Amino acid sequence: MAECLATRLAAQEEQIRLLTREISSLRDGLSRGLNVADVTVVSPELETLRTENEKLRYRLLHLRRGLQAELQLEEAQGGRQQRAKCGKAPERNNSKPQQIHNGNDNRVETPGTKAADKNKKEKKQDKGQAAAGVKELNPWPGYVADRLSLYEQLKRESDALLAKKAADSKPITVELPDGHKVAGKAWVTTPYQLACDISQGLADNAVISRVNGELWDLDRPLEKDCSLEILRFDNEDAQAVYWHSSAHILGEAMERFYGGCLCYGPPIENGFYYDMFLDGQKGVSSTEFGDLEALCKTVVKEKQPFERLEISKETLLKMFKYNKFKCRILNEKVTTPTTTVYRCGPLIDLCRGPHVRHTGKIKAMKIYKNSSTYWEGRSDMETLQRIYGISFPDSKMLKEWERFQEEAKSRDHRKIGKDQELFFFHDLSPGSCFFMPRGAYIYNTLTEFIRDEYWIRGFQEVASPNIYNSKLWETSGHWQHYSENMFSFPVEDDIFALKPMNCPGHCLMFGHRPRSWRELPLRLADFGVLHRNELSGTLTGLTRVRRFQQDDAHIFCTMDQIESEMKGCLDFLRCVYDVFGFSFQLHLSTRPDKYLGDIAVWNQAEKQLENSLNEFGEPWKLNPGDGAFYGPKIDIKIKDAIGRYHQCATIQLDFQLPIRFNLTFVGKDGDDKARPVIIHRAILGSVERMIAILTENYAGKWPLWLSPRQVMLVPVNPSCEDYAKKVCKQFTEAGFMAEADMDSSCLLNKKIRNAQLAQYNFILVVGEKEKMTNSVNVRTRDNKIHGELSVSEVMARLTLLKQSRCRSAEEEF
Repeated sequence: MAECLATRLAAQEEQIRLLTREISSLRDGLSRGLNVADVTVVSPELETLRTENEKLRYRLLHLRRGLQAELQLEEAQGGRQQRAKCGKAPERNNSKPQQIHNGNDNRVETPGTKAADKNKKEKKQDKGQAAAGVKELNPWPGYVADRLSLYEQLKRESDALLAKKAADSKPITVELPDGHKVAGKAWVTTPYQLACDISQGLADNAVISRVNGELWDLDRPLEKDCSLEILRFDNEDAQAVYWHSSAHILGEAMERFYGGCLCYGPPIENGFYYDMFLDGQKGVSSTEFGDLEALCKTVVKEKQPFERLEISKETLLKMFKYNKFKCRILNEKVTTPTTTVYRCGPLIDLCRGPHVRHTGKIKAMKIYKNSSTYWEGRSDMETLQRIYGISFPDSKMLKEWERFQEEAKSRDHRKIGKDQELFFFHDLSPGSCFFMPRGAYIYNTLTEFIRDEYWIRGFQEVASPNIYNSKLWETSGHWQHYSENMFSFPVEDDIFALKPMNCPGHCLMFGHRPRSWRELPLRLADFGVLHRNELSGTLTGLTRVRRFQQDDAHIFCTMDQIESEMKGCLDFLRCVYDVFGFSFQLHLSTRPDKYLGDIAVWNQAEKQLENSLNEFGEPWKLNPGDGAFYGPKIDIKIKDAIGRYHQCATIQLDFQLPIRFNLTFVGKDGDDKARPVIIHRAILGSVERMIAILTENYAGKWPLWLSPRQVMLVPVNPSCEDYAKKVCKQFTEAGFMAEADMDSSCLLNKKIRNAQLAQYNFILVVGEKEKMTNSVNVRTRDNKIHGELSVSEVMARLTLLKQSRCRSAEEEF
């Protein structure tokens, strides 16, 4: 029966192709902007054939699956006694177990095509990509067959319901991005079909669609009148979908290779990961990446369709009874009677979706990292194994990504920090950095830079305690929501904690005496030491630490002063980032659904933030609903030399802390209960993290003003060493990081080369001639020779370049 259906389906597809060819010349791509209203309407005969074709495809798919599922269940019967609970996997070997094939790619196997495919496979065996060489468990974990059996039953019911809705279909109107409208049928027409009608190129490159503003599977039928947008990989939302689908491919490979319990598998900023619980087994090894990638390639070649199915919570608890983590998600996170799962091949996973059409859309994929983590990041919960991956629709894009990773690796601040003797970490104080003299110079130079700006901009620096009674944190609200991330300890009969932020202490400073409107805005700045109890597994160089300092400031002002203070903050950050050479993005995050306070106050504040951004003159984007519950904010992301974005600065309004601490001032009208607004503001953010970003941005080639190696004196011979020491002392006393190379075992050229490799900005060579004329011969680390100049002139030029914080002092000299 399957072969008969296949033959009939093939014949109908040929008719569809012929009819489509007749009207293809009248159609144009959406991207070319053709007037869709002028396009010939799809003929009733073609629509009828398509509808019947879809029904035949469903029937054929389920016939095949039914047969394969029976075989799979028979095989599984023999191994049920060995079925592991989560993570106790059967033995792994290189033979490929019986797999479940899908009617994917809309292609049907007939006797003729089978023979052709066989010949193609035989030709490819010498490439080492044959499925028989893929390592995986044999048999698969027992829960796979049980899960599939229940899914197949539910899918048949869903398909029958969908067929009934399709039979009663009504015409719908679909609006395209250019404003033109096309006709469709409810519960029949899919975004992919419409994309094909517009342009086959558009359909082939489509990742996902957006229907009425909601991401929507390309093969999911439209249900009513709607707007439709087809998204390609260059869209951020489409990238997230693409990487989410890739995570499911990785999840399938992990189940087939390890047999454990899958947990979360989300897309991330660049790629995706999947967590798995392996009970009683060893952790994941990077030596297994090749086997996992081979399995992923097999999944991709099979072009397994992604299927969406809505199932009741009660049924899902039965389906995932083998996986305590999925049951936790269902019981703790799912608040609706039903939710969705997605299937690709043997994998069925809890997922909101949406996904690409089938696994074959993932053209290039790489597994590149693994780590251990805790369930939901909680150290008191189970340890999970996390595997990271990246994927692209083009192998060239993957190669470009790999080149980028190599560049980023060469710039790693941990490597440069060690090579340049800037800082190190020690197991006796994890997450707390030891800054050596050269690293401390960079640290102090950054803070002095900000201090200089503070004086210019009317900020007053304060110093506040490091330790507070827990009652302070209860008042601020941090104890209820953040105490797990604080270092706390008993002192006599009370609990004290190291401060993780400065704002509550600054509130005490504001409130310790009556305040007048004449004192506002009051700008308090603090470089106090902060501590946060980050999990040891998350500590990463200087980017994630436990002990750090911020260029932290809090502005106490009136509602009417918000706009002017915001302008000042934005000007401050532009000034600082211009010195570093960073470009930046601005995002205005507005009132979330769960907010505290008066909506009129929110509206007024958001309007002032919007005005300040417009007047600032830089482009900005709106993030509606992404503000904190206590006030709107402006998020700033800086872009480094190799195109990565980092969030450091923040400008956050806060209406709630003044209420919690009952902060008031006497207003112009004599009202002594007037309430100030707090603006939380940081430009560098964590000084430690900024040093990491700057290290990688400059690749260790520090600009003169920030460089821990500014001047190297190189004597030509031992008779000039005293003169070199004398000049070096002059530069040191003038505030430069200067040294003299007195290693008599090295030749002159070797000394100069060593200084250049060590990234000394300027190398000053001194010989008998320079000694007699009180001069130096100047060259740079890039071997640009400026020639002989007097010591006083060199000192004056370098001092000016340093004070002006010039980024290219070697060129400007």
